Amino acid sequence: MNPSPETETNVESDHLKAVEFCREAYANVQNELSKVVVGQSDVIQEIMIAIFTRSHALLVGVPGLAKTLMISTLAQTLQMSFKRIQFTPDLMPSDITGTEVIYSDQATGEKQFKFLPGPLFANIVLADEINRTPPKTQAAMLEAMQERRVTVGGNTYTLPKPFFVLATQNPLEQEGTYPLPEAQLDRFMFLINVGYPSTEDELQIMRMGTGQPGEQPQPVLSVDQILFIQETVKLIPVSEHVYRYAQKIVACTRPKEADALDCCKKYLSFGAGPRASLSLIIAAKAHALIQGQVYVSCANVAAVALAVMRHRIAVNFTAQSEGITSDDIVRMILEKIPQDEPLS
Repeated sequence: MNPSPETETNVESDHLKAVEFCREAYANVQNELSKVVVGQSDVIQEIMIAIFTRSHALLVGVPGLAKTLMISTLAQTLQMSFKRIQFTPDLMPSDITGTEVIYSDQATGEKQFKFLPGPLFANIVLADEINRTPPKTQAAMLEAMQERRVTVGGNTYTLPKPFFVLATQNPLEQEGTYPLPEAQLDRFMFLINVGYPSTEDELQIMRMGTGQPGEQPQPVLSVDQILFIQETVKLIPVSEHVYRYAQKIVACTRPKEADALDCCKKYLSFGAGPRASLSLIIAAKAHALIQGQVYVSCANVAAVALAVMRHRIAVNFTAQSEGITSDDIVRMILEKIPQDEPLS
C-alpha cells in the first residue's frame, strides 16, 4: 500500500522540524560557549560536528589556546557526564579503563572480584595531551574509541552512550611523547588545528581573563537530544554525484593508484583509506544540518575536507623539503576536482 500524499506531507514536515531543531541547538551551544570562549568559531563547529556524528576529534595547537577550556566548557553546555584524563608517561591502561578489586561481603564473608570503572566511563572524555602516554595505554584508548567498550580481567564492559573522545595534543614538545599510531589517528574523524586568535579576539581575552568572572554557560542539550540529532544526521539525503565527489577526493590521494593526481604522486607516501570516505559524507551531512539544509552538496564535503583528510595522508621527503604540508595537498585536490558537475 502506497503512502497517501497527506502522510508524505506529514513526514516531510517532521523532517523539516527536526532539521530546524538541530540548527537551533547548534546555535544555542555556540551562544553558551561564547560566554567563556572567545572566537574559535570554526574549531567549535568542527567539534560539534564530531559530536553530532558520534565521532571523535583531536585538537592540535600550541599551549595557551584554550583547547582544554573549550572542551570542558562544552561539557557544561551538554547535560552529559564528563571526565578529564591528563595523559602522562607513567599512565597505565587500568588507570583509564578501571580495575578489578577484591570485595568482601560483610554478611557472608564471601570474597569476590568487583569492577571499579575508570574515567573512560563518561559521555565526554577529555584526553589531555594524549601523545604523552605509552603505546600500551594508547591501545586501551583505541579499543574504547573503536568498539566503545573496554576489556579488563577478561571481561568486557560497555561504555555509556553517547561516548566521545575529544583529545588534545601539543605539536611543539617531542621529548617524552609517543606519536599516535596511524591506526589510532584514523579513528579520529577530525584533526582540528587550533590557531592563534585575531587581534580583537586576543584583546577580548585579556579583558575577560583579567576582570570579574562573567556569565556562566548553561546546559542546553540533553543526552536524548544528542541521540536524536545523531539519528537526524543519518536521515539527510545525499545525491549520487556528491558520493562520487567525496570518493574522488579520497581516491586521488593514493599515489600508486591510477586515479591519483600528479601532486599526490609527487608529494605523498601514502593516501587515505575508506574510513576517510565515510567521514567525509557523515561530516558533510552534519555540516549541512547545522546550516539548516535538508540535503548535502559538494560544498559541504569541501568544507569538512581539511579536518577529515589532513591526518590521513602522509607527505614524503620531497614535500617536506619544499615546505608543503598535508593541508596544502588537500587544498590542491579541492582546486582540481570540480564541485558543480556530477563526476563520471
